[in-house]
Amino acid sequence: MSFNREMDACSILNERRNVSSPSEAIDWDSLEQMPLGGKTIPEWLSELDAIAKEVEAELVSRDIGCHLVEVLEAVNLVLFESRGLTRSPVLVNSKHSYLHSVLSSRCGSAILLSIIYIEVCRRLGLTIVGSRVGEDFLIWPQTGYPEELFKVTSGHSLFAIVNGRCVEDPRSMASDLTGTSLLGLEIATNRDIIGIALANLIRLHWKRASRSNHGLMLTSPLRHVNDTGEKPNMMDKSNVPLLRPQDLRLAIMASERLLILQPHNWALRRDHGMMLYYNREYGKAVQELSICMAFAPEEEAEILEPFVEKLHLMRLESSWKSLGHTGRLT
Repeated sequence: MSFNREMDACSILNERRNVSSPSEAIDWDSLEQMPLGGKTIPEWLSELDAIAKEVEAELVSRDIGCHLVEVLEAVNLVLFESRGLTRSPVLVNSKHSYLHSVLSSRCGSAILLSIIYIEVCRRLGLTIVGSRVGEDFLIWPQTGYPEELFKVTSGHSLFAIVNGRCVEDPRSMASDLTGTSLLGLEIATNRDIIGIALANLIRLHWKRASRSNHGLMLTSPLRHVNDTGEKPNMMDKSNVPLLRPQDLRLAIMASERLLILQPHNWALRRDHGMMLYYNREYGKAVQELSICMAFAPEEEAEILEPFVEKLHLMRLESSWKSLGHTGRLT
């Protein structure tokens, strides 16, 4: 465990040479005071206000009324041409998944760009709704006549103007949507949108944390424990792979917040418990996985049970050695 702590420290120093020591850390009185990329959270949110004002100025300069199509074209002009926001084709950089870094770097994930689009339009008095379709998150103006969104004017439909090229990509499920099928989609609530963003963060940070262990999955240890052909001591502290600690902690933090939204999601709680196991927080892992067993289907609970029992013994052994005892706990 001492060796693992040294490896963690080296990993942090290699990733961030300017990391501050605990003695240098500042305790902020409130979250709103904490700076992110040189600005506070209220200051970043005011950026959305500024974008909305730029759209209003664009509409005034055109000397036109507030027709829906004209408003959306002005929003697109400001966001994607004046501001230069672009969608990241492959989500590999965590900066593309946080609002403040997207506004500063001008490159973001589909869900973050959708959130910005929705918020800017809300400030203009226009309601934009959205739904997950396959791998895409699509948005459109709320209207009682959805078929109007698919009428082609100037070579594009209103639906394409809002969602970009993915609507016209035959490989995308969005290309098959019509006014009728759009009505069948479940509109995402704010809670759903936050859940999608957090789930993306969990996947991204876990992938980054485990990238030196090719093919490692959160549930890999469960297969080893339940495989009768494996050696009895397959699960041991020395066999826990070393992961990039910063990304692992960020994945755990995102998972904690998603559990607040989905406390009865047994698969999410299982994955959260497994991340705690990889982080060598065995006591917390036992607690989370035990709760998971109460919600999980019977066949999944049977897979978890032997793992939780061995994890409990690992926790006892750690506490045994911390008291100065030697030898294995039998």
